[in-house]
Amino acid sequence: MKFARFTVDSKVYSGVVTAGGIQEITGDLFVSWEYTGKVFSREEARLLAPLVPNQIIGIGANFVANKEDLPSELPEIPVFFFKPVSSVIGTEEEIMIPDGTDKVKFESELAVVIGKEAKDVPESEVFEYVFGYTVGNDVTAPSHFHKDGHWTIGKSFDTFTPLGPVIETELDPFSVVVTARLNGVEKQNSPTDLMIIPIPKMISYLSKVMTLKPGDVILTGSPVGAEFVGTQDVIECEIKEIGVLKNVFAGTRMKV
Repeated sequence: MKFARFTVDSKVYSGVVTAGGIQEITGDLFVSWEYTGKVFSREEARLLAPLVPNQIIGIGANFVANKEDLPSELPEIPVFFFKPVSSVIGTEEEIMIPDGTDKVKFESELAVVIGKEAKDVPESEVFEYVFGYTVGNDVTAPSHFHKDGHWTIGKSFDTFTPLGPVIETELDPFSVVVTARLNGVEKQNSPTDLMIIPIPKMISYLSKVMTLKPGDVILTGSPVGAEFVGTQDVIECEIKEIGVLKNVFAGTRMKV
């Protein structure tokens, strides 16, 4: 199923996307929900980010270019980072480049949505805790990285985490391809088997460090090919089974 958040006449709804439109639902997406019987057309609805995350966790440098480049031994401590919920936007919204920042990168990613509380989960049971998947764009301003290697500021600006267009619950994360097109030109195209830390291992590891909650979003890493962008550039991050997450980079009033 494809779950969406959307607005019609400025009112926010949740729904299930079908061939016939978007069927409104009510209730808790992760616990219990039901159809209201109301259906909206795709044309009248403006999609938002498909959820308001509980928290956002990303993993750094998690793709190689070729299978031959996969390391024989995985890192003992993977590089994880947090992104603020305030950085989330949906498809077709503008990504605001901070004033004075001339180097901003897109990073197309498969995003995992946690569906129930997870603590000390073995790798073999990880997918029992996954609700579904969406597309993420881990927008990054490397010029704002701390000189000692801390990434938080460079990944935390408002609008720096586009998510969408929907949450897909029926997906095999091992058989999808993560792509990105910049102004219509393909820049990223990698299957998920080029991940260094596979999804079961990363979620199991995180659950041993912290209790994962419903609505947590885990950005699983970006393929090679991410580039710097500028104002008016159009980025389309896509996983065919989920859809296209499209955004335009724009100037901003944010001062840094």
